[in-house]
Amino acid sequence: MSGKGQRIGYVRVSSIDQNADRQLEHLHVDKLFTDKASGKDTHRPQLQALLSYVREGDTIVVYSMDRLARNVDDLRRIVQEQTRHGIRLEFIKENLTFTGEDAPMANLLSADKLTELRQRVSTGEKKAKNARELGISRQTLYESLRRAADQHHDNSPPANPPNSGISLLL
Repeated sequence: MSGKGQRIGYVRVSSIDQNADRQLEHLHVDKLFTDKASGKDTHRPQLQALLSYVREGDTIVVYSMDRLARNVDDLRRIVQEQTRHGIRLEFIKENLTFTGEDAPMANLLSADKLTELRQRVSTGEKKAKNARELGISRQTLYESLRRAADQHHDNSPPANPPNSGISLLL
């Protein structure tokens, strides 16, 4: 993805009284869409306008993930839909960029949360229960566990290190 398209910002403040300046100071964009709505509110007309406006090669820039989506599933859906169409998403506060070239949303669990999750699952706790408590789907939970296992295996020493059969007698 070339990234030669427009940088399009999205700002959401929870109430009319709130000021969007804190979010705006971090956004350097060509066009800006602003909603004044609660995160729980599914009616966010400017978000819908942004999603209709954005094109392949563009980058959607948002101060924080919680400004874009109502929950992790909503965030994952938006990120996957946009990256599938060649659109990048940048989150300033989290310092994350999703391009579609990686597994979107699989990196949302912090290392501490992932370690805790692996321990809980290994002791027999139900995966569905853990997913609900973390506010993620079971699919995200399974992807996160799989990626953690892959990384663990990649960082493990070989089962039979070279020269493991040699012992030195002094």
